[in-house]
Amino acid sequence: MTLSIIIVNYKTKGLVKQCLKSIRLLKLNFSYEIIVVDNASGDGCDEMIENNFPEARFIQSSVNGGMGAGNNLGIKAAQGKYILVLNPDTTVLEGAIEKMLQFLAENEKVGLVGPRLINPDGTTQMSAYQLPKFFTPLFRRTFFGRTGWGKKIIREYLMEDWDHETNRPVGWVMGSAMMLKKEAIEKVGIFDERFFMYLEDTDWCRRFWEKGWAVYYIHDAEVVHYHERLTAQSGWIRALFKGMTWIHIASWLKYFAKYWGARSPR
Repeated sequence: MTLSIIIVNYKTKGLVKQCLKSIRLLKLNFSYEIIVVDNASGDGCDEMIENNFPEARFIQSSVNGGMGAGNNLGIKAAQGKYILVLNPDTTVLEGAIEKMLQFLAENEKVGLVGPRLINPDGTTQMSAYQLPKFFTPLFRRTFFGRTGWGKKIIREYLMEDWDHETNRPVGWVMGSAMMLKKEAIEKVGIFDERFFMYLEDTDWCRRFWEKGWAVYYIHDAEVVHYHERLTAQSGWIRALFKGMTWIHIASWLKYFAKYWGARSPR
């Protein structure tokens, strides 16, 4: 088996359906499997898969353990030499999967790659980053980010000085779409399930670097991402009263507690 595509659902049955349709239209000419993991959604995703996508494997989780835990169930069941972790709010464009596969196959020390994520209008999303420093979330979520120093820190973290028109190593890539070597996962380990949501992708990429596996951004492999920043839709004071904001804050605290005092592998 060449590739295992893993999609985690939590109350996004319609998005899962559209994502699976887009994969089917690609007509991939190598062996692959699709694994859909449902995080106790109760939204009828199992019936939708059975009726419309019999080629896909369906795994039902009895609890919603978060994005990392859901993907881990899929990774443990995967038979592919390569793993594509894919969010349901994505559409993979023609050639993207093949370009990521080729790059991984041709670069022995690269363990994880992320495609160019684009908005529905074709513009590039910022989806490749430097590894965060302790004060990064403070500058991204408060008025400090509007200061000259704050803008410089954010620009460096988001890698905004780079035109995103070349393949290059990066600190981490957004987990909405990432492809990995199964052999690398066996050395690095699966997602850290202490991160319910947010930072699980950052943590994973950092661990790849720590184990000697490079993380790359692939500029000409494109995936449309219908992205919605749930913790940054309003001012930072109002955002403090949103549940997703507190989940994000908890993940930041877990991340920095985990790596407190450790040298960056990049």
